[in-house]
Amino acid sequence: MTRRPHAPRLGAGHAPALLLVDFARGWTEPGTPLALECESAVNASAHLLAAAREQARPVVFTTVTYDEADLGTVLMLRKTPRVAALRAGSALTEIDPRLAPRAEELVLTKKYASAFFGTTLLPYLVGNAVDTLLICGLITSGCVRTSAVDAAQFGFRALVVEDATADRSPEAHAASLQVVDDLYGDVISLTQAEEALRLQ
Repeated sequence: MTRRPHAPRLGAGHAPALLLVDFARGWTEPGTPLALECESAVNASAHLLAAAREQARPVVFTTVTYDEADLGTVLMLRKTPRVAALRAGSALTEIDPRLAPRAEELVLTKKYASAFFGTTLLPYLVGNAVDTLLICGLITSGCVRTSAVDAAQFGFRALVVEDATADRSPEAHAASLQVVDDLYGDVISLTQAEEALRLQ
């Protein structure tokens, strides 16, 4: 799918943070119930994570965890029942060791698509005076897209790093990036993301 020309650019502000959405072992490790081809996205994200740490930028990770009670109350699980494998205490919910969080970095557990919904992400970003959110992660058409939409609606510059996202469907991946770029934020390259982290 060929993407249409870029809509007007938002660009990066002067206080970026890095959001790594759902790089949990359940998705990143081959052979798990949720696994998808995301090796290049993990590697690109690891590169960007190192750059964010070098610049002392805020870094936030998300993962997904369900307990027994959630199985009957989270209606989204009826659409994607395989995600119920992400049970509390399971190794599948752990962040991929190639992106291992440091002790001082925020790891949020969520039950829905957006990194903002039902989490403390918004007050954390506001408390750190963040104006730009660099978004990497899985899956482009689900949690990455909804997180970008919410970031825009909360007034952040939402910059989705194309090289650092992945989806099971190439068509859904391309269409979701197009929607974000048309309406909510900028879809950018890994090089552009590194440049944004260096802005003062």
